[in-house]
Amino acid sequence: MPLSVKEIEAARPGLKNRKLTDEKGLFLLVSTSGSKRWHLKYRFDGKEKRIGFGPFPEVSLKAARAKRDEARALLAEGVDPSEHRQQRKLEDRLVRENTFAAVAREFIAKRAADGDSAICETTRVKTEWLLSLVEPKLGKIHVSAITPPMLRSVLEDVQNSGRRETARRLRSFVGRVINYAIATGRAEHNPAPSLDRWLLVPKVRHHPALLEPRDVAGLLAAIDGYEGFQSTNAALKLSAHLFQRPGEIRAMRWADVDLDKAVWTIPAEDMMMRKEHRVPLSRQAIAIIRSMEEVATYSEWVFPSFNPKKPLSENAVNGALKRLGYAGKMTAHGFRSTASSLLNESGKWSADAIERALAHQDGNAVRAIYNRTQYWPERVAMMQWWSDWLDSLRAGDLRAPE
Repeated sequence: MPLSVKEIEAARPGLKNRKLTDEKGLFLLVSTSGSKRWHLKYRFDGKEKRIGFGPFPEVSLKAARAKRDEARALLAEGVDPSEHRQQRKLEDRLVRENTFAAVAREFIAKRAADGDSAICETTRVKTEWLLSLVEPKLGKIHVSAITPPMLRSVLEDVQNSGRRETARRLRSFVGRVINYAIATGRAEHNPAPSLDRWLLVPKVRHHPALLEPRDVAGLLAAIDGYEGFQSTNAALKLSAHLFQRPGEIRAMRWADVDLDKAVWTIPAEDMMMRKEHRVPLSRQAIAIIRSMEEVATYSEWVFPSFNPKKPLSENAVNGALKRLGYAGKMTAHGFRSTASSLLNESGKWSADAIERALAHQDGNAVRAIYNRTQYWPERVAMMQWWSDWLDSLRAGDLRAPE
């Protein structure tokens, strides 16, 4: 006779495991420990086999019978229910392991393990951020199942929010992940390249900068009178003298500065172009850095934030410029434009030396190697000349040094 729920609930463990038989091969195994689990006994290829359906009451009598009927339907088609289940488990596991998010994280981890200099901590954070943009829609989808319309939907959301450059970077990131999936046999087609021409061209960002000596003189005087956080004050002053990228200046480490040799060596992993960059230090730059020497006893950063374990925040210098009344007129990045413009206008320095000082990438690889060595003496002289002129401007003398 078929089992009833009351009969199942009333079943108690005995000295041996015992079966409560239902219908069509379904039975409940009551163990000596008191657990109750559903099983189906069946024959396949002349062999008696058994498949489990889970515990009671998590799997009700009604649910167990439904599972039994599904298994019998497979048997009627010549399919072994146990093998079918194993196949489904394998497929489910492969799907979980090969979703876009899983492959993306594997790709990021592999590059880091391979010692790829492109995966420094900052870049890793940015890459994880790009993954977070695509993960809500595509994260759980098998990497091989991603189509151009799916990816376009994600890129469209980002692009329509006004972040055109982010959309382009996101397309590139997705493309690299799927190329990795193709190389590892988990995908065959990459939908990312086909969307390159569809994306809107990013709007060029112009960083406000002062390009007239008189205006620069006013800014330097204002900086002299600024009373803010020590690290911010020093980083603001050094930005004018060294005109490197704001992120590089705020992340300056004591380990990378040689004050005796008057050189700051920025590691490749901290550079936008992923190439080591050496910066000559003028006497004025060295003095600014030495003004921070006391922090070397408790922080690896020359310009630590309020938390000495972290460098100055990326908005610190821009915030100081705003408080000085230069919002919309000057930014931390603008010091680069100021130096580039005035150094070129002076006619004293070669354009190549100025470009090298700015760490701009040379498209010709052989020429780039030549420039790294040939222009060093000129750059040393140029950086000292530039700092001397800043001192003159600060004092009210607009004439460039001879």
